[in-house]
Amino acid sequence: MKETSRPAAFNGGFKDAIASATSRAGRTARQAWPLAVLATLMLVLAVPAAFVVAPGFIGPEPPAAAPATPAWQLPPATLSARQGLSPLADSAPVPLPSAVTAQLDAVLKPDGGGSFAGFVQDALTGDVLFDRGGSENRIPASNMKLFTAVAALRALGPDHRFSTRVLAGPDPNHVVLTGGGDVLLGAGKSVPDDVMGHAGLATLAAATVTALQANGTTGELTVMVDDSLFSGPALNPAWADGDVEAGEMAPLFPLALNSARYNPAVTTGPRPQDSAVAAAEAFAGQLKTAGAAAGITVAAGVGRLPAPEAVSETAGSAILAEVQSATLGEQVGLMLESSDNYLAETLGRMAAAAAGEPASNDGASAAVRAHLAELGIATDTMRFADVSGLAIGNQASARQLADVVRAVTTGTDQRLRAALDGFPVAGLTGTLEARYEDGATSRGAGLVRAKTGTLNTVISLSGYVVDADGRLLVFSFIGNGLKPGAAGNREAVDRAAATLAACGCR
Repeated sequence: MKETSRPAAFNGGFKDAIASATSRAGRTARQAWPLAVLATLMLVLAVPAAFVVAPGFIGPEPPAAAPATPAWQLPPATLSARQGLSPLADSAPVPLPSAVTAQLDAVLKPDGGGSFAGFVQDALTGDVLFDRGGSENRIPASNMKLFTAVAALRALGPDHRFSTRVLAGPDPNHVVLTGGGDVLLGAGKSVPDDVMGHAGLATLAAATVTALQANGTTGELTVMVDDSLFSGPALNPAWADGDVEAGEMAPLFPLALNSARYNPAVTTGPRPQDSAVAAAEAFAGQLKTAGAAAGITVAAGVGRLPAPEAVSETAGSAILAEVQSATLGEQVGLMLESSDNYLAETLGRMAAAAAGEPASNDGASAAVRAHLAELGIATDTMRFADVSGLAIGNQASARQLADVVRAVTTGTDQRLRAALDGFPVAGLTGTLEARYEDGATSRGAGLVRAKTGTLNTVISLSGYVVDADGRLLVFSFIGNGLKPGAAGNREAVDRAAATLAACGCR
């Protein structure tokens, strides 16, 4: 079958129609393009606008879920096991004396002359583990302060506080600053959290003004000082002039600022030679400042009441104001940790005063000896030139010192435990802070706790340590006749104590 042919007119009209339609579509498209662009632009702008406007219609967006707390920030479900040393047990093995002796003999050697004595005991049983001349009299240096510490704690009790008072004077316009044994007074306000400066003269002055106002007192006041509590020489003749000139000691009075230092942060160099008057002058300055608004003025200078007058005329006087020291236990701790000679001598005198004896050097020595005897420590061979250990005339044995440490650590008199915090910790506190830092002694760092002692030819160290098996040991090492300044002598006692700390001596 052949295809049917179409007329030419039809073919031409179809083409024209197509062309015409195409032309109209092009014109329509060209006319619609700007409208499409505009619509697209409006859509682009409308989307972010919707995010801004939408919350007004649909409410605030719900908060995002909080991130999960890391496990390490969660509170513990159970407590961790206790860390540190376990409680001491009687069942811990006692070191063998032969093993202890072998180890200590190897390290306790003088450097350039002299000799070392030593004594080590098991604290619980008293078993002697090492004894090299332990009963021989030696110059103990500042280890004497251990004797003074226990005497003061026994005589007064660890909670005792010393009072510094202002009394109405013999004259209506006199006030009397009365020393009661606190030589750690601060010049400013009382600082309850401190031992040095616990009682402040500014606080005492403010309280005095309040009392004077209540009494209707105005006008000019004169400050007097009563330091009659102490008797005997203010400077012990047994102390070397060079030590006093170097600031190791100063004349003793029953009140002082900063343990008779100009600045509590400076513990060397010159010291006030009359700490009672120095304290009274500081008090007068604070009284002048506090009294200015109350119409009270203060005369220049201070006076001292003669001892008989102080006792008779102020004994019944009204107390205007009073501040109290840190506790005796805290003062003993400071005395041992910093090896404070002035404070040690003061505490010895206060122990004598507590027994009704003269608060003098002789009274202090007698009081310390008496309390040691009551503890069962043999004192017949001891010699007391002072109670701080500064004097070269003191004599005591390593055994007597170890016995005192044993009484503090494990004895039946619980009052003595207050001294434990004052023992310097090797490498960390007090006079042992800068020691136990080298390879020969570092194993004792943080473990050895001991009172130090140093004079020109003397090195001593007495204290306690828990050995590697958990046994509490007390010890005393004393070197006499040593070469002055030889570094090996101090290292010898430090190595000996560190040896005990590492000892599993079985």
